[in-house]
Amino acid sequence: FPQQFNVTSYGATTVAIITLEVFVGLWINAFIVCVLCIAWVKKKTLNSNEKILLLLGCSRICLLCFAWVYQFISIIYPNFLHVQIIRQLLTSLATFFNYSNVWVSACLCGFYCIKIASFRNSFFTYLKVKVDRMVPWLLLASEILALATSIVFSDLMETVQSSNLTSTCQENFWEARITMHKHFFFSFFLTGFGYAASFLVVIFSAVFLLFSLWRHKRTMQTSSMKDLSMDAHIRAMKSVLSFLVMYSINFVCLIMTIIYATKKEDIMSLLISIYLCAFPGVHSLILIFSNPKLGKAMLKILSCVKCE
Repeated sequence: FPQQFNVTSYGATTVAIITLEVFVGLWINAFIVCVLCIAWVKKKTLNSNEKILLLLGCSRICLLCFAWVYQFISIIYPNFLHVQIIRQLLTSLATFFNYSNVWVSACLCGFYCIKIASFRNSFFTYLKVKVDRMVPWLLLASEILALATSIVFSDLMETVQSSNLTSTCQENFWEARITMHKHFFFSFFLTGFGYAASFLVVIFSAVFLLFSLWRHKRTMQTSSMKDLSMDAHIRAMKSVLSFLVMYSINFVCLIMTIIYATKKEDIMSLLISIYLCAFPGVHSLILIFSNPKLGKAMLKILSCVKCE
């Protein structure tokens, strides 16, 4: 998360905007989780797509909660962040749920690509057959990776903090400064690599789906029958392309949090915080209307509210 603001005038605006975004995002993701849990109870099982959406909704609910808590404490009670236990707990949990959100989102795009795209390749055919069995393991690997990254990142930040506090003498000032820069470089490299790797998964998924749609459309031009596979391609492309646009902006904002982590740019931090808190809600809303089951449930609720 961006560094806390030093200008009080931005504080109230930030808390108000982020509170509204978090409130809306929590309701949207809670709707996804509730619909999928009800379906899970009725059917006693979930398909692979629903498993990914369920974990994604839960991770985004936790991410939004910790984003709001961090911003609220950093502005209203900034001294609490100087307490090691509170600072370390918030840093670890925020990093964990942030990486969980990023990697599970990438898994969703990869799943759409493997499940819907059609290529005459033995390896791709193997993935298409085995993808349903691979999804639980991919989700488990994503959570383990997010947990490991959060632990390493939190430990590095605490090392930097302790090095900064112990460098009171002039003779060890430069040594502590060099050590701090090394830890910052490694932590920033680790964070940026995780964001870039997940971003590449999204890009390749969108490119493969687009290429598959183009090939499929070219082969079906002589047929006048309605093709269900074409509809599935187009529906998936709308979801993945919208996610690609949002994910690209989100990736830029995440990288900018690394760049501005050691700078005091209040306006830029405000804009980054606003978008990062809006992303989980807006993208989840797109997922709702791109999923037939979630879309029907949402329209049913909206029609009931309208009738009342």
